[in-house]
Amino acid sequence: MEKKEKDALGQGAQEGREAHLDEHLEQMPAQELPADIPAEVREKLARDLNDKEAAEDLRQDVRDAEKEEAKEAPPAPNKLTKSRLLKLLVKKQYVKLREVTEDMQPADLAELLEELDENNRLVVFRLLKKEVATEVFTYMSDEARDELVDEFSDVELITAIEEMSLDDAADLLEDMPAGVVKRVLEKSSPQTRESLNKLLHYPENSAGSLMTLEYVRLRREMTVKQAFAAIRQQGEQAETLYTCYVVDKNRLLGIVSVRSLLLAELDTPITEIMDENVIAVRVTDDQEFVSREMQRYDFTAMPVLDNEGMFVGIITIDDAIDVLTEESTEDMQKMAAILPDDEATTYFGTSVWTHAKQRIPWLMILMLSATFTGMVTTHYEQAFVALPLLVSFMPMLMGTAGNCGNQVSTQMVRGLALDEIEPADFLKVVYKELRVSMIVGLVLGVANGLRIWLMYGVFGGGQYPNVMDYVVVVSLALFLSIILAKLVGGLLPLGAKKLGFDPAIMANPFLSTIVDCCSLLIYFQIATVVFRSYMG
Repeated sequence: MEKKEKDALGQGAQEGREAHLDEHLEQMPAQELPADIPAEVREKLARDLNDKEAAEDLRQDVRDAEKEEAKEAPPAPNKLTKSRLLKLLVKKQYVKLREVTEDMQPADLAELLEELDENNRLVVFRLLKKEVATEVFTYMSDEARDELVDEFSDVELITAIEEMSLDDAADLLEDMPAGVVKRVLEKSSPQTRESLNKLLHYPENSAGSLMTLEYVRLRREMTVKQAFAAIRQQGEQAETLYTCYVVDKNRLLGIVSVRSLLLAELDTPITEIMDENVIAVRVTDDQEFVSREMQRYDFTAMPVLDNEGMFVGIITIDDAIDVLTEESTEDMQKMAAILPDDEATTYFGTSVWTHAKQRIPWLMILMLSATFTGMVTTHYEQAFVALPLLVSFMPMLMGTAGNCGNQVSTQMVRGLALDEIEPADFLKVVYKELRVSMIVGLVLGVANGLRIWLMYGVFGGGQYPNVMDYVVVVSLALFLSIILAKLVGGLLPLGAKKLGFDPAIMANPFLSTIVDCCSLLIYFQIATVVFRSYMG
């Protein structure tokens, strides 16, 4: 059978299946919108769901989703996929939609919602149970959350903020326009407004802006039995239950874990099992420092004190992981000569203009800085004329030296970030990298010399009678360039840290220009001495 006939039959079968799907969907009994949805939101939902044009678009979205899923491995029968979720909307199975989404992990449901277009995402989100919607909202990307917030009514926005943990709510408000923040604060409950104002007051990227005020407080005179009662009372709102804090007049006296409580007798005083050796951070400490401290001590939560030593909140491990991820991403961008940008989210979620805006400034600087490399090359133009073969070794020399410098600079940036290395260790770094670079330079120099001798001597057909001179020049230049590159790569980040600059900026962008210029100077200086007779 010819291909066109097969395609025609396939298309006919597909159209038949689609017609059957439409007929089947029309026969399904519709369900009313859940009664607990606020009247204002119900009105908007009803209008969106009853729009004929939107309904047809929704059916088409179902077909498109099925085609996409057909290209992948068949999903598990009980797994909620994009097409199955959209079918529930088409069938008006709103109660069923709530039931299946309630059983999903919030992170998985957030990922599924982000696959939907903006209109369908808003409709599904409004149909979710309030508790589920709040959890899902915190797991969504900034871009998806912003799109939802733009369409939220005051009722929806305030409900979302009130139900979220305070630290997540504060993070969300920090990224919102001032008008939206004012609207939220005006209509929030007095307690929420007071807490949010306190968190928003702290400097950005500080421990205070990262902490939450929701934790389990215990009093020193409590017994284990009373502590369990306090945990039951405060636990629903607390960010974490595993670690509880013994507080007296806003002074942190100690911490006690749930494990210790479970293993103790009910009449045991809290003071007998609490750990008084408390490690805490200040509200003004940098959030990256806090995250490193939590990593260092294997904490799941870190107490935060104000400048007067009063206990004001805690930072949980999930927020610390987010900070470390953001800081690592920022360092990688800087090392790749890309300016960090608050508008950038994921690769595909970031606009073309934002990508270009991040990359152009450093590329422009590096392009102009390459002028120095060109000046070095122009200065030794006479060597090219006399010995053209010298030009062929330049890319290898600059590339190898640059790679060597990048290796050590990356290690320095990581070491500085983890506090494994300090600027005061520069002499130790010099001594170590000097020995490493001599070994690396010797091995690569010998290997490259052997390559040149084989290519241009043994198999060169006698075209280059002075091949051993080339071996000496290139191998010696490579040896010295590697030593220089590793020393520069090790010292640049340390110097940047000492001067208060970001070491990641020095890791690749400036290093490449410095190493290229210096390696060419070494190369041509050696060539000028060895090939003096050829240059007249």
